[in-house]
Amino acid sequence: MITVHHLNNSRSQRILWLLEELNVKYEIRHYQRDVITNRAPDELKVIHPLGKSPVIEDGNLIIAETGAIIEYLLNKYDKNQLLPNKKDEEYNDYLHFLHFAEGSAMLPLLLSLFNGFLGKAGAPLEPLISKEIRNILNYCEQQLTKYEYFARNKITGADILMIFPLEAARSKGLLSDYEACNDYVEKIHNRVAYKAALKRGGTYSFGPINN
Repeated sequence: MITVHHLNNSRSQRILWLLEELNVKYEIRHYQRDVITNRAPDELKVIHPLGKSPVIEDGNLIIAETGAIIEYLLNKYDKNQLLPNKKDEEYNDYLHFLHFAEGSAMLPLLLSLFNGFLGKAGAPLEPLISKEIRNILNYCEQQLTKYEYFARNKITGADILMIFPLEAARSKGLLSDYEACNDYVEKIHNRVAYKAALKRGGTYSFGPINN
């Protein structure tokens, strides 16, 4: 059985959602952020040297990094559900957004978070960071205006990854001008598998507003 080393209020929530979508049995080992620093506990370093979540165990394998975990789980357990065939036209969009999520999309959001710690010293960087966030959201809005999901009109593993940048943006009040992005987040939040993962995962501030 797969074990998910799950940190509250973290991107590892997506792994629980994926496993629910795939109907794969799993167990969770819960970890809590430090109430003062909001950092992950040192216990996670016992599982992986980086001390970050998510990390999964599948037999003797230990796999870290959200994108790598999702690719592994899809390749092993997906049954023509969330993994497009390489011959399908949706595949290139799937591959693009699978990597876009943790690369281009998350970078300005993380920069905004870290820049906030600098106070007034970070003020000169804020316009540049805000502009890049708008570029990212404009791009997502464009894709979701044309298609139902990021890899066109069928949910894929790319959506498992892409939900978090949009959830993070919404938590900061940044989606008010992005109707398609907002509708997409609501649609994902209403999925049965998403709700099941939320119930098992515990505290998650980026989830449904009424969570």
